Amino acid sequence: MYIESVLADETPATSSPRYRDRRIAVVVPAYNEELLIGETLYTIPDFVEKIYVVDDCSDDRTLSIIQEYAKKDPRIIPIHHEENMGVGSSIVSGYKAAIADDLDIAAVMAGDNQMDPAFLPKLLDPIIDGKSDYTMGNRLISPVYRKGMSTWRFFGNAVLTFLTKMASGYWQMMDPQNGFTAISARALERISLDDVYPKYGYCNDLLVKLNVWGFRVINVPHPARYGREKSGIKYSSYIFKVSWLLLKDFLWRLKMKYVVLSFHPLVFYYALGFVITCLGIFGGIYSLYYKFVLGNAMFVPLVMSIIVFGLGAQFWLFAMLFDMQQEKNTNGWY
Repeated sequence: MYIESVLADETPATSSPRYRDRRIAVVVPAYNEELLIGETLYTIPDFVEKIYVVDDCSDDRTLSIIQEYAKKDPRIIPIHHEENMGVGSSIVSGYKAAIADDLDIAAVMAGDNQMDPAFLPKLLDPIIDGKSDYTMGNRLISPVYRKGMSTWRFFGNAVLTFLTKMASGYWQMMDPQNGFTAISARALERISLDDVYPKYGYCNDLLVKLNVWGFRVINVPHPARYGREKSGIKYSSYIFKVSWLLLKDFLWRLKMKYVVLSFHPLVFYYALGFVITCLGIFGGIYSLYYKFVLGNAMFVPLVMSIIVFGLGAQFWLFAMLFDMQQEKNTNGWY
């Protein structure tokens, strides 16, 4: 990876751009975005001080277009990956550059011009006002806002939203696949950026890490915007990959947040819920075997299996309730 210096020959400005007296960076990940990267960079607001455009080893003219725009706009800092590393890795490269330049807030706007810059202030305001450390767009809040989103894409987002709620502990959060986000410098400095998932799914993984350290997250409603971009996500396989990632993240969060950094008995509720629920499922399978293979009446074993399964489900629900209460307590270190 290398970062081009486009400011070396520029005369230092007397004052850099600010938004409400904060220094703002925008990270623009780009991979084969020659069609729309120019439009994306052209529309970024003037109050943004630094624009880190990360080319993830594109096969087309993306990098050369970024370099041309950097000559016209001194705010643009091209970052080039020598090999394709994934969108998560691209965003982390931009985050690290923002930390090195001592920026206050880093937002993310994809290179496909899908994110309306008019809504950027709505992401920044809660962080500046001290209400949040991480803001994320929400296109799922109403049918009007998700207009243009395919049924299959909405279904995939809905499934991953629920799984991410459970894995991350942010139960009020929606639309975790939305890449239109902003994060405070203190949050970036605290979490381990090198451990963030490098591919699609980085946004889900990042939420888990933010929750462990007690950072506050707020959703910002905004309408979806679809045009000439082509999504590189295949939801048929993507949902399964991210689900496996979220399972690992869920177990890691329980260990770190409720065992290592502090303690809460909800970990026992989750564990007992899992074991007892599995016993109930196996009991139900045995009841079918008992009836259709052995030829015996299945009433008693089936009823017992249902009772056991219900008991396990109650443990799960109590664990989730305790987890939700922890979110409302906002008892993190920050």
